Amino acid sequence: MELQPPFRKIIHVDMDAFYASVEQLDNPELKGKPVAVGGSEIRGVVSAASYEARKFGVRSAMSGVLAKQKCPHIIFVPPRFDRYKEISSKIRKIFYDYTDLVEPLSLDEAYLDVTENKKGNPSASMVAQEIRQRIWEELELRASAGISINKFIAKVASDINKPNGQKTINPEEVIEFLEQLPVNKFYGVGKVTAAKMHNLGIFTGLDLKQKSLEELSKLFGKSGLHYYNIVRGIHNSEVKPNRVRKSIAAETTFRENLSSEVFMLERLDKIADELERRMKKSNTKGKTVTLKIKYSDFTQQTRSKTTNHYLQLKKEFYPIVKELLYQDTLNNSVRLLGISFSNLNTEKKEPVWVQLRFDF
Repeated sequence: MELQPPFRKIIHVDMDAFYASVEQLDNPELKGKPVAVGGSEIRGVVSAASYEARKFGVRSAMSGVLAKQKCPHIIFVPPRFDRYKEISSKIRKIFYDYTDLVEPLSLDEAYLDVTENKKGNPSASMVAQEIRQRIWEELELRASAGISINKFIAKVASDINKPNGQKTINPEEVIEFLEQLPVNKFYGVGKVTAAKMHNLGIFTGLDLKQKSLEELSKLFGKSGLHYYNIVRGIHNSEVKPNRVRKSIAAETTFRENLSSEVFMLERLDKIADELERRMKKSNTKGKTVTLKIKYSDFTQQTRSKTTNHYLQLKKEFYPIVKELLYQDTLNNSVRLLGISFSNLNTEKKEPVWVQLRFDF
């Protein structure tokens, strides 16, 4: 089956080692050196690593202790999220010079639909090149980009020539590209699903394509139709500007693991204060309260309760948080706690977790 025009022109822009690059930009002494944002050789988790650190195997979400083992001369710096947000807003202003159809995914990446763009440039590849050049000239930061007919392929493509590169998958190349793509690279295929597919002899898009819609539906339920379509280049999700939050939350990583519920309540009390502030500031209310617990072995657990009315104030939701904490025994000592609200008083929704601070 051949894909039929007209095709959209989608760019996925992904900043290269964004947090670490901003730190190197602001502190020239860090340039060319292995840098980890967050974490330490004693505690904490790495939020981002420079490419110099990645050469040693340091990755985001890795413990600072392991990062130090892999790269003994690594330099740990505390995160400065206000600064990252400031730079991110400048990057987005550049995006809006080309199109209003900008869908931010995080501070360091976004989708752009440039099918019809403000520059009247028919080449999405040239638009992407110009955007990346402007980011470098105006902010001295590097970005990579992927360009194709839908969001999924553009996102995969942006990772191919990183750092400081771009990759275009033209319409006539899409099918062959998808057939050769490992299944774990497909949108919606996580580790568990990938393992299941591997056990079924499905390793590439071509393998996946051999399965009928009926077979995929039996094997993967509702996701079967998604896998059937996506391997054929059918992914009609539009670039959605002005997305609205689906949840709002706050969390804290601790300097030392906590094993006592009394100490956990002290921390949750502060987290609840911040969450109430954020709820009021955004004029948001929610019905579902979720307690997030990350243990010292990095396993994670969530406990939730839904009320029949909207909540916003700490005095309304904090008793529920305490109830959730004592709902069951803890599996281990705790390194992170978070509280979130979902089922919000908004129609269109987008999930958001907010990192309060790294407590180290």
